[in-house]
Amino acid sequence: MTVLQRLESLADSGYREFSAKLIPNVNISRIIGVRTPELKALAKELYGTKEAETFLKKLPHKYFEENQLHAFLINREKSFEKCLGLLEKFLPYIDNWATCDQLAAPALAKNPAELEKHIYRWIDSGETYTVRYGAGALMRFYLDKNFRPEYPEKVASVKSDEYYVNMMLAWYFATALAKRWDECIGYIENKKLPVWVHNKAIQKSVESNRIPPERKEYLKTLKIR
Repeated sequence: MTVLQRLESLADSGYREFSAKLIPNVNISRIIGVRTPELKALAKELYGTKEAETFLKKLPHKYFEENQLHAFLINREKSFEKCLGLLEKFLPYIDNWATCDQLAAPALAKNPAELEKHIYRWIDSGETYTVRYGAGALMRFYLDKNFRPEYPEKVASVKSDEYYVNMMLAWYFATALAKRWDECIGYIENKKLPVWVHNKAIQKSVESNRIPPERKEYLKTLKIR
């Protein structure tokens, strides 16, 4: 069977309807209805094969699940250079938040200095899901030991009318407040973010289990009415 035939053999019509509600900007005609654990299992089975190599070269894909499988195959790549190369080719074809966010690519953490240059370029691209991915990479890889003050400054500089970009900016700052309160609370106190992002970051922080109750109460006082 081809990769597409394998995906079709895993289809669940009920899950197809459910998936369509989660990713409303993807037409349901492009959704097969395959659950994430099955997609990950298929990626594990295919990784390292000629079939996977051929599949990764076939862009763009038609179906959402093909994009998901593509992302999960990249996630399994252990080489920084190869992972980055695959990612660069795939980013322009990402068209939804789920594929963007599930493309974790752990191998990228192996070379944070080199990755930083690419992240800045992605954030400056103006392409919705490339920008989202860049900001997400700063959140994923640079809020712990690799943190530098210019990273939240870079995220705060993004100005966009795109919902999926602004949601990531809010998610970034909510996570930054959980991990880097002292370095990042000033962005909220000094109202350095667009109003929607500012309030959404506070909302997500208040909903977080990683932020102490007293800080949540303080954040509530900073909401822009």
